[in-house]
Amino acid sequence: MSNKEQTAKGVYQLDNGYWAYRFIIKVNGKNKAQKRVKDELGNPFKTQKQALRARKAAIEKEKLNSLLPQQQPTKKTFAEVYDEYCTNGRSGKAYSTIKKQDSLWKNHLQKKFGDKYIEEITVAEIQDYFEELYYKEKRAYSYVESFLKMFYLVFGQAYSRNYMNIDYYNKLCVNKDTKIHMPKLKIDDDLDIVYFTKEEITQLEKYFRGKNAETAYMLGRYCGLRISECFGLKWNNINIAESYIQIDRQMQYQDGLIKLVSLKTRNAKRKVYMCDILRNYFIDLKRQQATYVNIFKEQRQQNQTIIKDLDGSDLSSLELVNTLPNGKLQTVNSMKYHSRCIKEQFSIQFKYHYLRHTYGTYLAALNTPEYLLCNQMGHSSSNVTHKYYVAISDLGISVLKNNLELL
Repeated sequence: MSNKEQTAKGVYQLDNGYWAYRFIIKVNGKNKAQKRVKDELGNPFKTQKQALRARKAAIEKEKLNSLLPQQQPTKKTFAEVYDEYCTNGRSGKAYSTIKKQDSLWKNHLQKKFGDKYIEEITVAEIQDYFEELYYKEKRAYSYVESFLKMFYLVFGQAYSRNYMNIDYYNKLCVNKDTKIHMPKLKIDDDLDIVYFTKEEITQLEKYFRGKNAETAYMLGRYCGLRISECFGLKWNNINIAESYIQIDRQMQYQDGLIKLVSLKTRNAKRKVYMCDILRNYFIDLKRQQATYVNIFKEQRQQNQTIIKDLDGSDLSSLELVNTLPNGKLQTVNSMKYHSRCIKEQFSIQFKYHYLRHTYGTYLAALNTPEYLLCNQMGHSSSNVTHKYYVAISDLGISVLKNNLELL
């Protein structure tokens, strides 16, 4: 909110030059407050007059609504609202998202909140539940965040279908002073970006060189791919001539079957550019693939796995980049063995996703424009990408020291 003086009753100018309004009126014996910085179409108020007109119209609307018969929200239990959401509200959701929601519901929320009426669930009750999960049961912070999202989801569904009045919805989900929120982060919890140092990368490159998982390592190291994107990569998605990889699907286990499915978000579908090291690696790998076809011809035919592609058609594992020379398919579980070996040999805590963190952190430290890094990593929000720019890395400190010498 601006520090500029209020120039008209209930109307004031923001720091960005636009205008806003606010008011408090008594409706049915209760104070009704409203504050707006944009009109009903989402456009900012460019002038003082626009804000004044909007404020007047909003006050008249509230007064008119107070004269109309008030429709009471339909009483629904938490379980009824969730069931309705499952039936009508999540078409198009990713398979993994649906499975995760159902797991949280069946294993936790159904027993605790299922029989409670929506408008009888209090903020304090939910906060106590979060704190029990986080502090007493010692659940991971990110796991507890999943419960927070579930509550917002169900309450949003309830409000949209008039099972919850606006005041109660605002109290639970909108008002920053009262809405449900995550517990205070424990001091020893580390949510920082985890990346590998130059020395660790040297050890990892030595370890993976010549191993079956080398291609997967290279894709994580030089492209920052998610593990599901890496193992779902098809040869026809690699454009060696123009040095880029088209990411348009991912590998998942669904109902015990391996499938190639849609990416989780629209932004995840992207064109990732290759450096010369990776490009030359794929030139050599492609040349080796041509020899495998002859040397392991019968083995490849026998060992190939037929999986479902994105469009539901049958796809041979031979068309995937991360398939062994003898035709055996590698999956998202293929890195588990290597994680154990790396821990034993080098005392490095290896997770494939840390290669993605390393990719993002190093490019950020090298002053890659944030919008470009956001695009390359397939983030749906630049807020996620920004974490790599505030992470303190060895490379970032080196750049800082060089810059200090220029002062």
